[in-house]
Amino acid sequence: MCGIAGFIDFNGASSEQDLEDMTHALEHRGPDGFGTFILGTSDYKIGLGHRRLSILELSGLGKQPMTWNEFTIVFNGEIYNFSEVKTELEALGHTFLAESDTEMILHAYGEWKEKCLDRFIGMFSFVIYDSNTEELFIARDRAGVKPLFIYQHNGLVLFASELKAFHKHADFVKKINPSAVQAYLQYGSVPTPHCIFEYCSKLQPGHYIQTSLKDFKYTPIQYWNVYDYYNKPKRVISPEEAKKETENILKSACEYRMVSDVPVGVFLSGGYDSTCVTALLQKDRTEALRTFTISVPDIGLNEAPYAKEIADLLQTNHTETECTAQDAIDLIAQLPYFYDEPFADSSAIPTTLVSKIAKQEVTVALSADGGDEVFAGYNRYEMILKYGEKLNKIPEFARKSMAGVMDLVSADSIPVFKNKYNFAQRYEKTKSILRNTSDQNIMLSVSQLFTEDQINQICRIPFKKLSTYFDSKELKNYSSLAFAQAMDYQTYLLDDILQKVDRASMSVSLESREPLLDHRLIEYVAQLPDELKFRDGSKKWLLKEIVHQYIPQRVMDRPKMGFAIPIESWLKNELRDLLETYLSEEKITETGFFNWKEIEKLKRSFLAGRKEFGVKIWYLLSYLMWYEKWGK
Repeated sequence: MCGIAGFIDFNGASSEQDLEDMTHALEHRGPDGFGTFILGTSDYKIGLGHRRLSILELSGLGKQPMTWNEFTIVFNGEIYNFSEVKTELEALGHTFLAESDTEMILHAYGEWKEKCLDRFIGMFSFVIYDSNTEELFIARDRAGVKPLFIYQHNGLVLFASELKAFHKHADFVKKINPSAVQAYLQYGSVPTPHCIFEYCSKLQPGHYIQTSLKDFKYTPIQYWNVYDYYNKPKRVISPEEAKKETENILKSACEYRMVSDVPVGVFLSGGYDSTCVTALLQKDRTEALRTFTISVPDIGLNEAPYAKEIADLLQTNHTETECTAQDAIDLIAQLPYFYDEPFADSSAIPTTLVSKIAKQEVTVALSADGGDEVFAGYNRYEMILKYGEKLNKIPEFARKSMAGVMDLVSADSIPVFKNKYNFAQRYEKTKSILRNTSDQNIMLSVSQLFTEDQINQICRIPFKKLSTYFDSKELKNYSSLAFAQAMDYQTYLLDDILQKVDRASMSVSLESREPLLDHRLIEYVAQLPDELKFRDGSKKWLLKEIVHQYIPQRVMDRPKMGFAIPIESWLKNELRDLLETYLSEEKITETGFFNWKEIEKLKRSFLAGRKEFGVKIWYLLSYLMWYEKWGK
């Protein structure tokens, strides 16, 4: 895994220094090496830059940018099945200098052009320049594990793994997109393909760009779509057959992600997803896997005892590290640098902490993200299945009246429930669902924080909706569960979970690999009947059945914990000074975007005891800290 950056300048003004500065901005993604390629023609100047984190082919033969014949590439990620594709290419007459997936990509593109993507199992974003045809090929992996930002304005095209590289180019025009800020307030991140800055976008997952530099214009082309598999007829299959085939795919996905020339570990929380990955990998190994867990007991984040029990049963080489609340709080000041687009998921804090711990012993760590989306593990899926039909039986006027009464009652004033995890936010979302019980609105309600009306109150610029994957009409004849899973795969997983893990792991130069996001797995599981995912009141039934073959059910049965941080409490205590500094009239007015009186009212209500406003305050604080670093 690495960092890539570059430009295509049709004005010819970009310099080698611009390219080096952009590339060095990504040093944390690749501290082991640096390289550039620059070429000028009568029509344009092109520059490709690369920062290397050495994982495969540790010799100089793995150095990038890499050129073979007319093709030059910069590549971020891993192609796990590169050896098999390489063998196929050798049978077609190709010869190779080293054991490098980068070299394989060049040959595969030379042989099959864009069809090479169909053969790759991996996570990737890469750019290939063809000096013969003067064409550019840009691609991103199916799930969107690896990021790629693109900027186009005034004859200048920039691309990079992270936005911070753009700021290093002399001609980058930094202009905040107001609609992107509003979308951030809704979702806690800027939804793909949009970006916080005008003239910038994210290449969508499962897409590529192929364009001539003689007549530069492009529309991303989709080569893979998760909806295609949800739209296929459901398989007629027994639970045992489904379990056996799913386990085979999982084993293959996990084993592929152990291919490395450097030490590999596994993040182990003790939950079903990470336990599944660990159990499948440890089963036939004589050498103990390295597993890692962190705990922050003084904030109630302590999965360590569960993880240790699993590690003992599987006999892994386990590292358990206890952090303090202060360790977590100290990270907050660093978040705006590494998350250089506004990002409000506070679990980025513990994710960065566990990455730091793992990096002390390994260079690659397997993470189990995606299990909830693929196997139906979120509580909201249970809510949709259990209560969706019941809610629709309640007359609309009655539901709206109930929501109106809830508006008058603070979540923090409700006995017993007020102390439940995340109750305040669930309370707010329930009100929206009562008002509109469609599948789409339920998913929007559970995914959005600020409503359109609330955004219009706190923003000086009228709300303008951005088109997102939530607007997709590609699902056909879907169940409510399939709709929710497919939406999450394209939205929450992509823009929150994967962005969080990429920036957290890369901030410490650690490669994170995602076996549960192997495309073969979602392609298969999406076609399984719903009752194999949610069965007899049990979420994630199929995955649990696989895990129970390795770990007794009595050990696994416990409430889902999550990676939660007590943001509401911190904002009133440890982070109070930070809150007062940034949510001040001076800072709010400086943005030119927010209505100070409404922000002040929200802030006062929170400090006066309206706990349910805490996450909204955190979203605003996160944006203002980002603005201080990158937006001015």
